[in-house]
Amino acid sequence: MSDELQRELALVRQEIDSLDGQLLELLNQRARFAQQVGEIKARHGEAGFIYRPEREAQVLHRIQEENAGPLSNETVTWFFREVMSACLSLEQPLGIAFLGPLGTFSESAATKHFGHAARLMPQISIDDVFREVEACHADYAVVPIENSTEGAIGRTLDLLLTTPLKICGEVVLRIHQHLLSNAAALGEVKKVYSHAQSLAQCHEWLNRSLPHAQRISVGSNAQAAQLAAAEGGAAALAGQAAADRYSLPQLASNVEDEPNNTTRFVVLGRQEAGPSGRDRTSLIMSAHNHTGALSKLLAPFSDAGVSMTRLESRPARHTLWAYVFFVDLEGHRDDGAVGAALAELARRAPYLKILGSYPMAAY
Repeated sequence: MSDELQRELALVRQEIDSLDGQLLELLNQRARFAQQVGEIKARHGEAGFIYRPEREAQVLHRIQEENAGPLSNETVTWFFREVMSACLSLEQPLGIAFLGPLGTFSESAATKHFGHAARLMPQISIDDVFREVEACHADYAVVPIENSTEGAIGRTLDLLLTTPLKICGEVVLRIHQHLLSNAAALGEVKKVYSHAQSLAQCHEWLNRSLPHAQRISVGSNAQAAQLAAAEGGAAALAGQAAADRYSLPQLASNVEDEPNNTTRFVVLGRQEAGPSGRDRTSLIMSAHNHTGALSKLLAPFSDAGVSMTRLESRPARHTLWAYVFFVDLEGHRDDGAVGAALAELARRAPYLKILGSYPMAAY
């Protein structure tokens, strides 16, 4: 390395070191202000509401709008989520329940939304995830609600019918499936473990690449990785988190049939989220069993100029051949147009449950 090159690098590295020092001071200053927020809330009897999803969403959207690069919006969003997570943990680490074990896509979604400073609480079933928050053992739940290729997560929808919890956020996670195994080559793989949805998402790739391998459905991708790690000739379809946690090499990467495979998760808590400016409202409704009943229920949305982004039917479970409808709307229930449409819907629908109004996923 030439003397001139060393001098040029030294000057740039000095600037970087100086900026690192400034960043450190600013981060600690931000943390001190976050502590003051907690103290103010405690004085006013709101110590239990240290996390405000609408406030976090507003911060992230503002950062994205002000970002001039070269860092991508996705990168700066991740960074600021981690900063906010660390600041929140100074007051009280949030307990987050999700479908375990560790290494699942649900863990990735929980970490993406709440950061690494949150206290992760893996559960053995989606039912247990709901119960942990309902019983106040956890602060929030993160549960999958729909996949872009395989559709709705039925158990989540069924539990939303009866839970007192409110949807207060959402997470959109790109799903990359990898074939994980200690085998040296594809020809050595005799069985593939994975969750049923992951097997379905990689159906065509498995037909082409491992047509004779036995496919075994298990409770989660992380469980599949655990089994594959302990068994010769076995592999798992799972994500990077499972590969890292169970030290399994990637025998093949990104084997999902649909390259844009995405899962949407919802965040559940015991309090409502306020308006953030970019919100979604979710609800469940039923319709009378006669011609045109559903059309009459949907009319208030179009009349008020409210965009409906999702409509899905689901058996009502309590009555044979009766159905309820899950609906997503753009906007917050406190917005004038959305509020007016919901008020009219309440007059027309035999059954209506507002699941929550919450910020749309930032990234």
